[in-house]
Amino acid sequence: MMAEEAASPALLKDILGTSALETIADAGATASARFDRPTLLRSAADGLDALSIMERVRHIAGALHTALRWSYPEALDVIRAMAPHLTHAFQAMAVTEYVARYGLDDFDRSMDVLAELTRFGSAEFAIRPFLAADTPRALVTMMRWTDSEDEHVRRLASEGARPRLPWAARVPALKADPTLASPILEALRTDASLYVRKSVANHLNDIAKDRPDWLLDRLAGWSQDNPRTGWIVRHALRTLIKQGEPRALALIGVGHGAAATVLRFAIVPETVCLGDSISIAAELVSDSRDDQRLVVDYRIHYARAAGKTAPKVFKFKTFELAANETVTMMIAQTIRDFSTRRHYPGRHRVELIVNGQTMAEAAFDLVPG
Repeated sequence: MMAEEAASPALLKDILGTSALETIADAGATASARFDRPTLLRSAADGLDALSIMERVRHIAGALHTALRWSYPEALDVIRAMAPHLTHAFQAMAVTEYVARYGLDDFDRSMDVLAELTRFGSAEFAIRPFLAADTPRALVTMMRWTDSEDEHVRRLASEGARPRLPWAARVPALKADPTLASPILEALRTDASLYVRKSVANHLNDIAKDRPDWLLDRLAGWSQDNPRTGWIVRHALRTLIKQGEPRALALIGVGHGAAATVLRFAIVPETVCLGDSISIAAELVSDSRDDQRLVVDYRIHYARAAGKTAPKVFKFKTFELAANETVTMMIAQTIRDFSTRRHYPGRHRVELIVNGQTMAEAAFDLVPG
């Protein structure tokens, strides 16, 4: 959802459009004959068009509050009964947001309900107010979730406590000490579910941005004999690996720098317009009598306004280079705007990075179409 290939904001917010409101209203009416379906539809539709996707989530939660005109415990029973009738994760997120906004005074019951609802649409955002209100209390509950038989609940334990969870409100205690949830990560480091392991790796990668030395020390103590743990370590270190951090490279069995020569590094075509694609080609030959593991990335220095540049590293290839072997690599990339990146005309330098060291450079020019 946060990847560059994600839907545009205009399409994304339409996920919670008129038809979604009808589905949520129908779910409420199915859950309880007392549910005020007309009030929900009227309140949720009011001002909806101007809102972004996450603003719609919060807006619909407020509309649910107007339609659930009884005590919070009774409303929770309706919320729980609604969830199986929803048809999209974002609809379920609006329901979990109701718990986040109105359930803090019933802390333990609300946390239990979020664990139940998370399989319908992740409650990772809804858990944040509970973490902010009482971090130790919330983390104790989330630690218990690591023993759940449900992979969605185990994932929530990790994902909900991420220090830099995208789109989510920051939790002051986690911002001050992003390692507070580390016991949860320890408990999940051999989890059987890839869904959970991805969250653990992303959580650790968040920590790498603020406490890299802590992360490197911690992961150095994790045995990678278990392939599940090894997978987490490799993905958790991706930011530090892109930065060429020697300890991070060592943890995945890669030396800093490579005994290799770049025979060719080229960008084709060298002049493009927005929307065009470039091909990046590299040819390397081993200078070693031994096999070696190579992590090859490339860094594009995007032209910006006023002659400035903004670098971004992309993965190229990770592989074993045999003694005296020559290897050719090629990757294509389309030059187009995203919500997170706007392109500017000008020279774009591209560096080839092998095991953390820049070994070659090329460039392409972006010109007005």
